[in-house]
Amino acid sequence: MTASTTTEAGPDPVAGDLIGSGVEGGLGDQLRAWWQRVRSGDMGALPAIGGLVVLTLLFASLSPFFLTERNFANLLNQAATLVMLAMALVFVLLLGEIDLSAGVTGGVAMALFVVLNAQFGIPWPIALIIGFVFGIATGALIGFFVARVGIPSFVVTLGLFLGYQGLALLIIGSGGLFRLEVPELIALQNGNLPPWAGWTMLVIILLVSAAMSFWDRARRRRAGVPNRTITLVWVKLAAIAIIGGIVVYILNQNRGQSIIAVEGVPIIVPIVLVILWLGTFLLDRTKFGRYVYAIGGNAEAARRSGVKVRWIKWWAFVICSSLAVVSALFSVSRVGSVDATVGRDIVLSGVAAAVVGGVSLFGGKGRLMHAAIGALVIAVITNGLGLLNLGAGINLMVTGAVLILAATVDALSRLRGNGVRT
Repeated sequence: MTASTTTEAGPDPVAGDLIGSGVEGGLGDQLRAWWQRVRSGDMGALPAIGGLVVLTLLFASLSPFFLTERNFANLLNQAATLVMLAMALVFVLLLGEIDLSAGVTGGVAMALFVVLNAQFGIPWPIALIIGFVFGIATGALIGFFVARVGIPSFVVTLGLFLGYQGLALLIIGSGGLFRLEVPELIALQNGNLPPWAGWTMLVIILLVSAAMSFWDRARRRRAGVPNRTITLVWVKLAAIAIIGGIVVYILNQNRGQSIIAVEGVPIIVPIVLVILWLGTFLLDRTKFGRYVYAIGGNAEAARRSGVKVRWIKWWAFVICSSLAVVSALFSVSRVGSVDATVGRDIVLSGVAAAVVGGVSLFGGKGRLMHAAIGALVIAVITNGLGLLNLGAGINLMVTGAVLILAATVDALSRLRGNGVRT
């Protein structure tokens, strides 16, 4: 995969909002600027959000169980692994690169962790650290071959994808299986927050969002660059409060089928949200993030501007592999065991999720939130088709069709953005 020769806009959601005005406009100005970007091909996650709404309505009409509290919590737990892997892959996709080994890297790291803990008696925190070190080392190795030696990332990671499957077989053994015996980690995907903690989490999210929004406005005012209207900030906060309140309320309902109450926001939800916020901050608010988008837009122009392209690529692969280990940890926590196939089949779903969410395969365009929304789309397809008792074959066919549709939208939007009539 090669980097595009066109220069893409960075993640800055504001710079193009009031084109040429240099001042803060009203809500109508912001909406007109947003519509102008959509018409020019920069649709972001809009197609994925539309698809998510359509799929939700479709499955809700076909299955009475789809919109129940129990299935909603189950859907969030199911989606966590894919959301995390899709977010990991965003860091390399933004560079116009790919990591086909991300899934098996996480799988081997978890195999190391569980075997060291269960078979050799190494304390689980140390064994887990060893697993993460393995993931970080793998990312560094990929970054070395791609950025320093100059081998295409597709080739390097395909080789690791094949090799690590063999390594997993050597560690676990053919047909072998090791159970995760750490209650603290099993609770990641099987435990829930107390109801009051869910509301506390929502208040914290609102406070952090408000603080970041007003800090950003003050920073832009000092710099004398275009700013969002204050109305848009309040609309955003109100949307978070309403949607978040509905989600917390639903998840706080008792969804157990026995006398023991099962209620509260799944523990995995705030963990994913924290990682999403940290990753978004890294890409949107730091020099590293700006360089990632610059390299993805035009690597040669970035290099001539003084960006250390090799160094940025190296770190992007390290971050991708590290988050892939987190994704595999979620998977192992959910099933409670690890075998030689863990992480083998999920990487293509992770790439599909990122693309469906609006992350460009050509680099330079997309955000972590987009990948998370794309992963939710695929998770809803899997969940909904499962409730309808349709087999894995139908699931793969539908997912493939959605991926091709998303890639087509991406390609057409790029052509439209470059002024090519389609």
